[in-house]
Amino acid sequence: MRRSEGYEEKYRSLAAKLAEDGLISPGSLVVPPTSCGKPGCRCQANPPQRHGPYYQWSRAVGGKTVSRRLDPAQAELYPSWIANRRRLEAIVTEMEGLSARAGEIPLCRARGG
Repeated sequence: MRRSEGYEEKYRSLAAKLAEDGLISPGSLVVPPTSCGKPGCRCQANPPQRHGPYYQWSRAVGGKTVSRRLDPAQAELYPSWIANRRRLEAIVTEMEGLSARAGEIPLCRARGG
Protein backbone atom coordinates (compact mmCIF):
# COMPACT_ATOMS: atom_id res chain seq x y z
CA MET A 1 0.00 0.00 0.00
CA ARG A 2 1.31 3.44 -0.94
CA ARG A 3 1.78 5.86 1.95
CA SER A 4 -0.39 8.40 0.15
CA GLU A 5 -3.38 6.03 0.08
CA GLY A 6 -4.06 6.67 3.77
CA TYR A 7 -4.10 10.39 3.10
CA GLU A 8 -6.39 9.96 0.10
CA GLU A 9 -8.81 7.82 2.10
CA LYS A 10 -8.93 10.37 4.93
CA TYR A 11 -9.36 13.17 2.36
CA ARG A 12 -12.35 11.38 0.77
CA SER A 13 -13.84 10.89 4.22
CA LEU A 14 -13.53 14.62 4.93
CA ALA A 15 -15.01 15.48 1.52
CA ALA A 16 -18.04 13.30 2.32
CA LYS A 17 -18.55 15.26 5.56
CA LEU A 18 -18.91 18.44 3.52
CA ALA A 19 -22.12 17.07 2.02
CA GLU A 20 -23.65 16.26 5.43
CA ASP A 21 -24.43 19.83 6.48
CA GLY A 22 -27.09 22.09 5.05
CA LEU A 23 -27.02 25.77 4.27
CA ILE A 24 -24.14 27.89 5.48
CA SER A 25 -23.78 31.49 6.55
CA PRO A 26 -20.84 33.60 7.66
CA GLY A 27 -21.07 35.99 10.56
CA SER A 28 -22.81 35.93 13.89
CA LEU A 29 -26.25 36.39 15.37
CA VAL A 30 -26.55 38.93 18.16
CA VAL A 31 -29.40 40.28 20.27
CA PRO A 32 -28.18 43.72 21.29
CA PRO A 33 -30.09 45.52 24.05
CA THR A 34 -31.62 48.69 22.64
CA SER A 35 -32.64 52.04 24.06
CA CYS A 36 -34.80 54.54 22.23
CA GLY A 37 -33.69 57.72 23.98
CA LYS A 38 -37.24 59.00 24.66
CA PRO A 39 -37.45 60.72 28.05
CA GLY A 40 -39.60 58.76 30.50
CA CYS A 41 -39.40 55.51 28.51
CA ARG A 42 -38.81 52.29 30.44
CA CYS A 43 -35.46 51.96 28.66
CA GLN A 44 -34.33 55.15 30.43
CA ALA A 45 -35.40 53.95 33.91
CA ASN A 46 -33.02 52.87 36.63
CA PRO A 47 -32.49 49.99 36.11
CA PRO A 48 -33.27 50.23 32.41
CA GLN A 49 -35.71 47.82 30.78
CA ARG A 50 -34.40 47.60 27.25
CA HIS A 51 -36.51 47.16 24.14
CA GLY A 52 -36.46 43.96 22.17
CA PRO A 53 -35.42 41.33 21.64
CA TYR A 54 -34.26 42.45 18.21
CA TYR A 55 -32.16 39.92 16.34
CA GLN A 56 -29.26 41.07 14.22
CA TRP A 57 -27.11 39.09 11.80
CA SER A 58 -23.67 40.63 11.27
CA ARG A 59 -20.90 39.64 8.89
CA ALA A 60 -17.93 41.15 7.09
CA VAL A 61 -18.40 42.19 3.47
CA GLY A 62 -15.45 43.75 1.70
CA GLY A 63 -13.69 44.46 4.98
CA LYS A 64 -16.69 46.22 6.51
CA THR A 65 -19.25 44.96 9.01
CA VAL A 66 -22.71 44.65 7.53
CA SER A 67 -25.74 43.96 9.74
CA ARG A 68 -29.31 43.03 9.03
CA ARG A 69 -32.24 42.85 11.42
CA LEU A 70 -34.05 39.50 11.46
CA ASP A 71 -37.50 38.50 12.58
CA PRO A 72 -37.73 35.70 15.19
CA ALA A 73 -38.39 33.00 12.57
CA GLN A 74 -35.31 34.02 10.58
CA ALA A 75 -33.25 34.25 13.77
CA GLU A 76 -34.03 30.58 14.49
CA LEU A 77 -32.38 29.52 11.21
CA TYR A 78 -29.10 31.38 11.43
CA PRO A 79 -27.41 29.61 14.38
CA SER A 80 -27.38 26.27 12.54
CA TRP A 81 -26.26 27.92 9.29
CA ILE A 82 -23.43 29.69 11.10
CA ALA A 83 -22.43 26.45 12.85
CA ASN A 84 -22.46 24.66 9.47
CA ARG A 85 -20.13 27.33 8.05
CA ARG A 86 -17.70 26.90 10.94
CA ARG A 87 -17.69 23.12 10.49
CA LEU A 88 -17.10 23.55 6.76
CA GLU A 89 -14.14 25.86 7.44
CA ALA A 90 -12.67 23.39 9.95
CA ILE A 91 -13.01 20.50 7.49
CA VAL A 92 -11.44 22.49 4.65
CA THR A 93 -8.55 23.49 6.94
CA GLU A 94 -8.03 19.83 7.83
CA MET A 95 -8.15 18.90 4.13
CA GLU A 96 -5.52 21.54 3.33
CA GLY A 97 -3.20 20.21 6.05
CA LEU A 98 -3.74 16.65 4.88
CA SER A 99 -2.99 17.65 1.30
CA ALA A 100 0.20 19.42 2.36
CA ARG A 101 1.39 16.34 4.27
CA ALA A 102 0.50 14.05 1.36
CA GLY A 103 2.34 16.36 -1.02
CA GLU A 104 5.54 15.84 0.97
CA ILE A 105 5.61 12.12 0.07
CA PRO A 106 6.62 12.55 -3.60
CA LEU A 107 9.01 15.35 -2.64
CA CYS A 108 10.64 13.11 -0.06
CA ARG A 109 10.94 10.27 -2.61
CA ALA A 110 12.50 12.63 -5.15
CA ARG A 111 15.16 13.57 -2.60
CA GLY A 112 15.80 9.89 -1.96
CA GLY A 113 14.10 9.78 1.47
